[in-house]
Amino acid sequence: MALLRTRAGSVVGVIVTILAVALAGWVIRKSFWANSEVGAASRDRWFVDAATGKPFRKELELGMSVPIDAPSGGKTGYPAELCYWTADGQIKQEPTPVLVVKLWPELGKNEPTFCPDCGRLVVGRNPVPQPGDHPPPKKDEFKPGGRF
Repeated sequence: MALLRTRAGSVVGVIVTILAVALAGWVIRKSFWANSEVGAASRDRWFVDAATGKPFRKELELGMSVPIDAPSGGKTGYPAELCYWTADGQIKQEPTPVLVVKLWPELGKNEPTFCPDCGRLVVGRNPVPQPGDHPPPKKDEFKPGGRF
């Protein structure tokens, strides 16, 4: 470290340190800043109005609680699970938002939920399918206690 003992070496060391701190600050700001594109995308969520069954989008705000105000006028908006399947068992790009009633005891229903679009089982934390995955069962194929 003889270089740092010279005046030029000390200047280079200070400049490198300042650049490293600035880079670290920029990375932290981009990763965690509330107004970042990633932050905005993670706050924009699908909900389903339990009164009408219609999906709607809402940006999450600090202090929100479920159920939220829904387009029908009441506090009947619940977070949606997304279904990525078609009726013939293919994966689709644009998901269908679905209200899984079993997740919300106040709705008074403890029954499996099937997608209104494809008729397949939708569960809490519904996984995004990968190529080669088997589709969930339809209502007539569903067996309670099965793999879902």
